[in-house]
Amino acid sequence: MIAVAITGASGPILGIRLIEELLNSGKPVYAVVSDAAWSVIAHELSYRKAGPAPLAALLSKRGRTSSLKLLKEFDSHDFFSPLASGSSPFEAMAVAPCSMKTLSAAASGYADSLITRACDVALKEKRKLILVPRETPLSAIHLENMLKLSRAGAVILPPVLGFYSRPGTIDDMVDFVTGKILNLLGVKHRLFKSWEEQASATAAKTGKRKAP
Repeated sequence: MIAVAITGASGPILGIRLIEELLNSGKPVYAVVSDAAWSVIAHELSYRKAGPAPLAALLSKRGRTSSLKLLKEFDSHDFFSPLASGSSPFEAMAVAPCSMKTLSAAASGYADSLITRACDVALKEKRKLILVPRETPLSAIHLENMLKLSRAGAVILPPVLGFYSRPGTIDDMVDFVTGKILNLLGVKHRLFKSWEEQASATAAKTGKRKAP
């Protein structure tokens, strides 16, 4: 079971693509989307929250998920969710994108929502917590919060582009970051070629051997 949270920073497509790929790989997902994230989704993806299972409806509309049976979504204020307790069996959590507000709350142990409570649970239970901070430039406060969380055991994964994969579209760039998260979760994917695969392909085209 992987927990995925989407907060109110630009780039909710990162969390959406992550959920799609986890479901397609057969991984059960507990998902939480903050109220602010839904506002950003409406602006960036032209989709407005509707119905009792809005995330499932959005994924269904996108048509890139093989099965929604493995998805369970929770309201960001639902403290009766399994994610609010250390007794929940989720193995890892990713917050993509992670707003600076969520980052600050997680760094301070301020569990005022299900998302920040779940982050707190992941840290105290020594489970993998991956935070994808979506902000630039970064202030000293942002950097200090990231350092504090890194020291507490979280993984800070800024959505930095990999140009060696030669992205040609926005989808390619989103998939690169999504693939990086999947790598940390130990989930196989084909969203982009690794540097080794890229180097081998280049060597085959040029007839040059890779450096040892």
